[in-house]
Amino acid sequence: MSGTTIGITMFAAMLAMMALRVPIAAAMFIPGAVGYWAMTSDLALLNTLKGSAVARLTVYDLSVIPLFLLMGQFATQGGLSRALFKAAAAFIGHIRGGLGMAAVLAAAAFGAVCGSSVATSATIAQVAYPEMKSHGYAGRLSTGVLATSGSLGILIPPSVPLVVYAILTEQNIAKLFAAAFVPGLLAALGYVVVIAIYCRVRPDLAQPSEPMPWSERWKALLGVWPIATIFVVVFGGIYFGYFTPTEGAAVGAIGTFIAGIATRELTLHGVKRSFLGMAETSAMVFMIFLGADMMNASLALTQMPANLAQWVSGLDIAPLVIVGCVLVFYVILGCVMDELSMVLLTIPVLFPAIMGLELWDLGQQDKAIWFGILVLMVVQIGLVAPPVGLNVYVVNSICKDVPMAETYKGVLPFLVSDVLRVLVLLFVPGLSLGAVWWLFN
Repeated sequence: MSGTTIGITMFAAMLAMMALRVPIAAAMFIPGAVGYWAMTSDLALLNTLKGSAVARLTVYDLSVIPLFLLMGQFATQGGLSRALFKAAAAFIGHIRGGLGMAAVLAAAAFGAVCGSSVATSATIAQVAYPEMKSHGYAGRLSTGVLATSGSLGILIPPSVPLVVYAILTEQNIAKLFAAAFVPGLLAALGYVVVIAIYCRVRPDLAQPSEPMPWSERWKALLGVWPIATIFVVVFGGIYFGYFTPTEGAAVGAIGTFIAGIATRELTLHGVKRSFLGMAETSAMVFMIFLGADMMNASLALTQMPANLAQWVSGLDIAPLVIVGCVLVFYVILGCVMDELSMVLLTIPVLFPAIMGLELWDLGQQDKAIWFGILVLMVVQIGLVAPPVGLNVYVVNSICKDVPMAETYKGVLPFLVSDVLRVLVLLFVPGLSLGAVWWLFN
């Protein structure tokens, strides 16, 4: 059996196991181990297993992941999302669709200290949905907004998938964070525009409310100072070279802890839940790392990445068409896989092929950063798109009175905004690379 045949068989077995609801890490590890054994020997497989876990778990750069996760946990347990939504709602909640817009802005700000789409969706939904429901917002609009805006948790730095992409492709994490900032803001702005149009076309879905007095607005705005301070200190320090991303994550974790204590929202029980949540998520992430490492080691033996890169470079097709096909592939893959698994499994295979293309006269580093942001944008679509949409399930587990079908109807207009944004970033690389050029050149 040829290496290519073994590689295709491994990939098919992995997808079949995922369809049978086998955990992602095991679904990648088992076919990878069997394929590695088929191409080498028992001793070679055992030798690889002996060293692969130690090699992966002792990578210093990966320590940034649990630190950013802990930062997000402290922010969640410390009630910072409540202050963000309250401040946004105080200024724009009285206009038609304003509470939905406030939820988007709160999710964007919370994502700046969280880095997780699931945590952002769950946290903002718990805070915003009761308010939206009490003001007569339709379940379709409310849950659609909350599921979609939660995806801003991975678009606006810090972003765990982006950190993983940086490590896999040996890129600068700070530069990738800078490149993601403008596209993340564009995503938030696009969602606000969609809500405005949605509520103009269907005014029955959202009712306006009475505006708050200006004294109450300024009081609510003062409540967001902890997040604003943490964001400026952490990312200002990273972008301007005062500390590394790992050090910045540690500073952010300490900052959110202090903010939670200062606002009297973070209790001892909340601290325990924060560390437990960080440990559980970190364990899941690193188990997926080990599964992906086994699969990628086997694929490397099959020569599939090199063969794919050679085949793609020889195609008589415009490079942008190839990139577009890769992005469509990610959307399809997002129907059965979470964002982290997709990045870990596909980047080692697809990245060499993309780097071999001539794209907008970009240098290798700029091309890698630009492609990483495109991947992040498309992976985000998979979090809300039917038929799976992890964020949809998270929001519906909280908003139990809204049928799942209604939530999927609610996210469709936002998916149009997502597709338009990806197209703009595909044809205008400067939107993502501009901040990198300004800050680092």
